[in-house]
Amino acid sequence: MEAVRILLISTYELGRQPFGLASPAAWLRAEGHEVALADVSRVPLPAQAVEQADLIAFFLPMHTATRLLPRMVEKVRALNTEAHLCAYGLYAPLNQEMLRRAGVATIIGGEFEEPLVELAQRLVGQSSAPEVGEASWPVNRSGPPLISLARQRFLTPDRRGLPPLEAYAHLAVNGGVRLVGYTEASRGCKHLCRHCPVVPVYRGRFRIVQRDIVLEDIRAQVAAGAQHITFGDPDFLNGPGHAMPLVESLHREWPALTYDVTIKVEHLLQHRGLLHDLKATGCVLITTAVESFDDDVLEKLTKGHTSAGFREALALTRFIGLPLSPTFIPFTPWTTRDSYRDFLKDLVELDLIEQTAPVQLAIRLLIPEGSLLLDLPEIRRIAQGFDAGALCYPWCSPDPRLDDLQASILELVRREEQRGTPRLEIFRKIWELADCGPWVWETPRVSRATIPYLTEPWYC
Repeated sequence: MEAVRILLISTYELGRQPFGLASPAAWLRAEGHEVALADVSRVPLPAQAVEQADLIAFFLPMHTATRLLPRMVEKVRALNTEAHLCAYGLYAPLNQEMLRRAGVATIIGGEFEEPLVELAQRLVGQSSAPEVGEASWPVNRSGPPLISLARQRFLTPDRRGLPPLEAYAHLAVNGGVRLVGYTEASRGCKHLCRHCPVVPVYRGRFRIVQRDIVLEDIRAQVAAGAQHITFGDPDFLNGPGHAMPLVESLHREWPALTYDVTIKVEHLLQHRGLLHDLKATGCVLITTAVESFDDDVLEKLTKGHTSAGFREALALTRFIGLPLSPTFIPFTPWTTRDSYRDFLKDLVELDLIEQTAPVQLAIRLLIPEGSLLLDLPEIRRIAQGFDAGALCYPWCSPDPRLDDLQASILELVRREEQRGTPRLEIFRKIWELADCGPWVWETPRVSRATIPYLTEPWYC
């Protein structure tokens, strides 16, 4: 079969070495195609690879990565006007109109490895394979995006051509840092949280990466120097029968290797008996999407937990010695000045200042295309027309002072983190900005030194 020259590009992925490049690279190389990889969050765009490519595919796993795409397409087209452009990943089908305007011909969501191979075959006229997924697509140049939820037999990711692990985020722990690898054991999610971008694509389904493939991927990263592994699954305990044997095997082979995972509050409570096993197998940090301490807001977001439930989960994990890294959406259409102050006071009461990345105190509810939030009448009333630049439906708070406060806090966090200001001091400045009253808590009970954290905390 004639080889296609392919360039896979990642614009941004939270300081992780992108699985979303390495995994399809393995599939495409196995079919004999020439594949180059470019993580332009870490290295310049490779001009020669762009000029030579027949197919250029952009990996879009998140909102920030997608917003960076139009400028990247301009750079690519300045070097190569003929290559077939493709966008794939979670945010690709959610932003098809922008992608079409940018000149992207093929859009793939969901499980993207097999469709990318099929696309390469189609580009050389060699495909006799049946259609994959839920939409018909010649190369879907103007039709609907392909969302494939087909179960795949994965190949071991091929990371040749990516920057070394040293170029990516590290884990800060016990006064030192550890080199971090990144892999995925599953995609999608069983749950239907209204604000989650996974939901419009996977609609309550999740797909696993086979255990032997995950372990082989980890094996290669350990050989490259990884001392810690981040699992990027939307929820590591969507399938405990898959996840727990995996980390047990990991721990048997690499007893000193640590890892972190993301788990819903609901699953921390439902599977509380597994928390000891997570710690025993090397888990040192759990990211959990708390979003709010307001039960009414949690219900509107369909989070599946309550404020009391989170407090119980926090107590459980602290008893076990398994730190949580909570994420929040403190600015929503339902936020008031008093409720934001209460949110900050709850963080103090729960001793979460050192466990919470400061940017989490400034996050504003994002309403992307396809969001289930648009099912809520109150959201439809306030949502403005879709902003093609911001890739979301803008909204304004009923109290304009809250919009100003959110913008001021975000700017404060960016400025102070660039200066290296400690979390406690950043929190104190936010406390004052929100006019919460006298500051009296100087020494949190939980020390920052005891809480592992990744050195690139931005989360959106």
